[in-house]
Amino acid sequence: MKAADNSKKNNLHPRNLHRSRYDFELLVSNCPELKAFVSINKYGIETIDFSNPVAVKTLNKALLQTYYDIQNWNIPKNYLCPPIPGRADYIHYLADLLAETNNGNIPKGSSVLGLDIGTGANCIYPILGNAIYDWSFVATDIDKKAIENCAKIIEENPKLIEAISLQQQTESRFIFKNIITPEDRFTFTMCNPPFHASAAEANKSTSRKVSNLNPKEKKNTNPVLNFGGQNAELWCNGGEIGFITQMIYESVKYASQCLWFTTLVSKKENLSSIYKTLKKVNAAEVKTIEMAQGQKNSRIVAWTFLNPSEQNTWKL
Repeated sequence: MKAADNSKKNNLHPRNLHRSRYDFELLVSNCPELKAFVSINKYGIETIDFSNPVAVKTLNKALLQTYYDIQNWNIPKNYLCPPIPGRADYIHYLADLLAETNNGNIPKGSSVLGLDIGTGANCIYPILGNAIYDWSFVATDIDKKAIENCAKIIEENPKLIEAISLQQQTESRFIFKNIITPEDRFTFTMCNPPFHASAAEANKSTSRKVSNLNPKEKKNTNPVLNFGGQNAELWCNGGEIGFITQMIYESVKYASQCLWFTTLVSKKENLSSIYKTLKKVNAAEVKTIEMAQGQKNSRIVAWTFLNPSEQNTWKL
């Protein structure tokens, strides 16, 4: 039997630039500070310590510089540091979704306008969407410090200034209200919702992840997750299902102003409840797009209130 080729991450989207192992020689040439974190593992492969948050952040900086022409990117300590390959997958699958009503062609350019709910301090979805497909974005968050850091990233990368606008959500109980105005027309919305229902649940998950990444950290009672994360990024009352249910009910009010509403759903057991809610609000069409990164399986749920004819006449 032929051994599996682990040099390819075949579960990532076919257009994802990160399907092969990280080219650390190339990454270090673009971001020399990454060199301090690169080592050879027991299999003789170059890697970094993924339980080290500084190493993970520096890898992100190198990836953004090398593949997406983002020369200045940073996040405050303890804020969510997103795994770029998985975030790029969301963007690519959204592009495929939009192509379905565009004669099979992926729409590119600034006329494609996305709304990123909960962009965090990293602004990663708008950055990737603009770099890959030249899309425009409105990025929102309830955290003032997160929005301020996104503003700094945009200011330090001038090509983003016209492409990404920021808006703080001033009322945490709302998702689209206060953000979408009567004049707005969004091609899509996207969201990586908080997936825990409480701080205790988030901390328990953090401990488990750190233990898996570095068994020596098992007894640490106050772990720091390698990808970080503030309260609003990791948990909310009602958890993932509560947040998405609220999003669905609010989306009804903006039914004609958005082609596709979408969200990540990390917990498969939440799908049946999500489908019931979408049926209750009379969504015209619902799609579920399966995604995977390494051992982690996730999916995008997308819904629209527009019938096929209305979808086809939507200007992309």
